[in-house]
Amino acid sequence: MQQEYERYEAEDFEVWQLLYIREVQQLQKSASATYFEGLKTINFRADEIPRFKKVNEKLQSLTQWELVVVTGLIPDRTFFELLSHQKFPTTTWLRKKLSLDYLKEPDMFHDEFAHVPSLSDAFFVKFLLGLSQLGLTYFNNAAVAEVLTRIYWFTVESILIREQGQLEIYGAGIVSSLGETVHCLSEEATRFEFDLERIMHLDFRKDVFQEIYFIISSYEQLYDVIPALTRKMYLLFEKGN
Repeated sequence: MQQEYERYEAEDFEVWQLLYIREVQQLQKSASATYFEGLKTINFRADEIPRFKKVNEKLQSLTQWELVVVTGLIPDRTFFELLSHQKFPTTTWLRKKLSLDYLKEPDMFHDEFAHVPSLSDAFFVKFLLGLSQLGLTYFNNAAVAEVLTRIYWFTVESILIREQGQLEIYGAGIVSSLGETVHCLSEEATRFEFDLERIMHLDFRKDVFQEIYFIISSYEQLYDVIPALTRKMYLLFEKGN
């Protein structure tokens, strides 16, 4: 599948611009420097819906990753297979102006604006590779698959980072949500230092702001957790067999 750029309408460009401007304004107060560095490197702009060909040229030169077009949510196995080949799935459709703040499934703004800047970081994509390999290895084990889903959620979609002593945002699910960028740093949210064991047993919902967030000190910390996660997944697999 390909991005059919000529099919974007005036409302699509308006929606991208509205979302981009308001999110950047909010994130300037709270998002990580690493995220903004990635955003600048990929060269996203408010007045232009990203062209996947150009984005892929950038990603290939930085981390050898690329975007591939999907129609929407895809099966977990397909998702992990794509990641294992350094391909990140993304949709091409944009939400409408009447639905700026809530969607049942991710659109292009979430996939591009929130996820792609992190794909320019070498340690982050190494973490994704490690996670995908575990996903493929233990795909048929329901218990392991459930734990890996939790790990992905609390590391890729919903997580905070401490940079130069300041608590900042980088999780994609937070970055693309105006409301959650405020909530996750407020007194209403509970925050813990990164704890693999706690995450493995923590349930979550995608349709509400999170009650609990975890904090890492760097992307490298995520990559460094892969060996421990591998051992835990093996033990969980052995326990169920």
